[in-house]
Amino acid sequence: MRLSDCHNIDDFRVLAKARLPFPVFDYIDGAADDELTKERNTAAFAEVDLVPDVLAGVADIDTSCTILGRKSALPLMLSPTAVQRAFHWEGERAVAKAAEKYGLWFGISSLATRSIEEIAALTSGPKLFQLYVHKDKGLNTHMIERCQAAKFDALALTVDTIVSGKRERCLRSGFTTPPRFTPASIWSYATRPRWTLDYVLRERFRLPNLDTHVTEGTGQAVSIAQYFNTMLDTSMDWDTAARIREQWGGTFVLKGVMSAADARRAVAIGADAIMISNHGGRQLDGSRAPFDQLPEIVDAVGGQIEIICDGGIRRGTHVLKALCSGATAASGGRLYLYALAAAGQAGVERALGILKDEVERGMRLMGVTRIDQLTPDRLRRRG
Repeated sequence: MRLSDCHNIDDFRVLAKARLPFPVFDYIDGAADDELTKERNTAAFAEVDLVPDVLAGVADIDTSCTILGRKSALPLMLSPTAVQRAFHWEGERAVAKAAEKYGLWFGISSLATRSIEEIAALTSGPKLFQLYVHKDKGLNTHMIERCQAAKFDALALTVDTIVSGKRERCLRSGFTTPPRFTPASIWSYATRPRWTLDYVLRERFRLPNLDTHVTEGTGQAVSIAQYFNTMLDTSMDWDTAARIREQWGGTFVLKGVMSAADARRAVAIGADAIMISNHGGRQLDGSRAPFDQLPEIVDAVGGQIEIICDGGIRRGTHVLKALCSGATAASGGRLYLYALAAAGQAGVERALGILKDEVERGMRLMGVTRIDQLTPDRLRRRG
């Protein structure tokens, strides 16, 4: 299978699986416990149907919108995801360049393998930094100050990782950051020589936004579960979020909100946006899908705060359904991670081009020319 054979996000998943050692692929692809929530995140979109209009004159359409105060060419954001250097040697650099080419928001994780400063110098597109609150308050402050100096456009505080979910695929494979070769996985690494040579011979794996304060994840190999369970602050609460919003002083997002009550609290502390997210099903298995929670949250705080539906996006029509349900935009991680793992920047660009075409085609077939015409009357829920 070649990159040219990829015509949807699932195709990139197949290619990524063929090109990655199995511990690395399972880290991207896996989720918590029985992985029910991960599967539900995408399946939820199949429970509603689009209702098109015809003879609407759709020769010229406008897919652009404003997200967090910045123009976006599509109502789609590339969610921050960790340790991208493990998936392809270009890592976040490739995703940042592809996002800029397509005029999209791009986020990097606290556990990114490219530095805040490198990403800021690389792209003038809208940039978001995702903050994990560590027990080391000096590290938290240091990352915030670096983002301020680098003029990042927004800060997203992740609120659903007080402890790690039980990611059983990673437990079986022994995946760590940085990746390490184990007796159980050595054959998989040996039979993926392109990935292995890139990993060994190119610049070394680092977590440059953290390694000024901690060795875990860079000089010391740990699992993501170990990192979350030992390094992150389990005492984080709404007062913590409010203090971080004040310390940051700019556009502020809460990532991981899933209830209407928490959405109201986000409005109360002055957040600019919430990302309805269950961390891709990687935390609480049995959690509802973000798309299923979207109408309830829109009813509670719609018009008071921007609402981004994060997770499960595999098609342009999923983006359209999220907007019809009241979201400001949709976002996702695996939708570009599979493509990154499959073919680096070229893969991400092809994936974004496919999603762009699907959004445009879907709008024309629905008889809409602007994003604001995607309204609730365009949807029907089954059953």
